[in-house]
Amino acid sequence: MNENNIEKLIIEGIQDRKGRAITVVDMSNIEGAAASKFIICEGSSSMQVGAIADNVRESLLEKIRVKPYNYDGYANSEWIVVDYGDILVHVFRPETRQRYNLEDLWSDAVLTEIPDLD
Repeated sequence: MNENNIEKLIIEGIQDRKGRAITVVDMSNIEGAAASKFIICEGSSSMQVGAIADNVRESLLEKIRVKPYNYDGYANSEWIVVDYGDILVHVFRPETRQRYNLEDLWSDAVLTEIPDLD
């Protein structure tokens, strides 16, 4: 299973639960980066943040039998990260996303905005 298929399924999993403001942060050309890609999105409530992260995990397991290496953040569901090795999925509440501003932190990466479905 290649990285592009995993990325596509992650984005679909986010969109299935109405995740918004999806940004793909491609860090594959940055030496020492934590991963080759971050996929960042937001949900409007803690419940939605949890539902988006759950759907990404369930979708990849069901469709391509891929489990995350790890995941964290369900305790308060302000920011859940799901680790697929080279791809880290970050699901934020909007205010938490603004506070940590990962896109700015990795501003030398290639950023791709995925349009919201609605």
